[in-house]
Amino acid sequence: MPRPAAFFAFTICLALHAAAPALQAQTSQFWERLRNRMVDEEIVAAGVTNPRVIRALRMVPRHEHVPTSQRRYSYLDMALPIGNAQTISPPFVVAFMTEAIDPQPEDKVLEIGTGSGYQAAILSHLVKEVYTIEIVEPLGKQAAKVLEKYPNVHAKIGDGYQGWPEHAPFDKIIVTCSPEDVPPKLIEQLKEGGRMIVPVGQRYQQNLYLFRKQGGKLTREALRPTLFVPMTGEAESKRDVQPDPANPAIYNGGFEEFVEGTTLPNGWHYLRQGEVVSEGAPAGKRFLRFRNEQPGRGCGALQGLGIDGRKVKRIRMSLRLYAKGVRPGQNQQQLPGFLITFYNSERDMIPPHKSLGPWRGTFPWQTQSKVIDVPPQAREAIVRIGLFGAVGETGFDEVMLQRVDERTP
Repeated sequence: MPRPAAFFAFTICLALHAAAPALQAQTSQFWERLRNRMVDEEIVAAGVTNPRVIRALRMVPRHEHVPTSQRRYSYLDMALPIGNAQTISPPFVVAFMTEAIDPQPEDKVLEIGTGSGYQAAILSHLVKEVYTIEIVEPLGKQAAKVLEKYPNVHAKIGDGYQGWPEHAPFDKIIVTCSPEDVPPKLIEQLKEGGRMIVPVGQRYQQNLYLFRKQGGKLTREALRPTLFVPMTGEAESKRDVQPDPANPAIYNGGFEEFVEGTTLPNGWHYLRQGEVVSEGAPAGKRFLRFRNEQPGRGCGALQGLGIDGRKVKRIRMSLRLYAKGVRPGQNQQQLPGFLITFYNSERDMIPPHKSLGPWRGTFPWQTQSKVIDVPPQAREAIVRIGLFGAVGETGFDEVMLQRVDERTP
């Protein structure tokens, strides 16, 4: 089986789908083997070093936190739908955020966005008390049942925008949904000297920020681009910038903008084995280059966007790219491409994904484009670029989506 870099290797998902009945009947030892492999290949190999966090990831059975229909994907490093238009975060994101707040055994931690309960379960092995809030009542009730076996986790239904003042102040706060700005009540409820990690930004362009409270105010450090479901409730009503799903477009498709204080391309999430290069771009100053010598290794980046299939019937995918010595990875399907996957209003995937490519061999910069149909039930999409397990080098620039009207040739 290929390495579980699931954001980039859809062939893994297809293989697991075919084997679904067998997977459902597997033993706890089977799930443990998958879990340890995931931690080794997608958590440790991706740079998480805190031994307590790594141990917690090995201990918590992620498959118990996803719907039965999704369990075959439990130990792939990918977000999964959990109902009510919500998702469980990828394991690497959970590990990264947990490590960033530096959890200590005597900490009291507030989590905003219980979701499936997976993040709270991880925290339960690392801190003294966990307080977690979920605004979606069915999810909150389901998560509370799963979390019953963790006596130091306290869950409730409510709007996380208000925090949990009865148990404040908190040593650490972790927000697993995205507001446009940090909710003021959370700043008040964070202990002096405490840490808070929040994915802040627009609906599809967010960055993870680590905040520290000093002198009653927050200082912030940008960590990396990310993609979370929006914080609903009062946070959503206060949002100034809304997406335009009638005019879908890729943000920073020329890779000219960096996340503040980093060399990471703004708007591109879960970047693996890629770097922005400032010389030799066919347009502008920069392009995104991927290099990989390990067949099957996760190697790509993604971006989310709103797209309404009732209003947008067709879109044009286009980009510039080059290739050097590109050959398939562990199978003939592992080759570079530009992929788009559509999702409905419940954030369930609409198969099949559409693609531009694949490519192999060696060739100089060239322009590629393709017009595709948009499923009428589409409400969101994720675009992916990368080597997708292939070996060699490739570069991407001017990655674009453009609405195609009936009169457009």
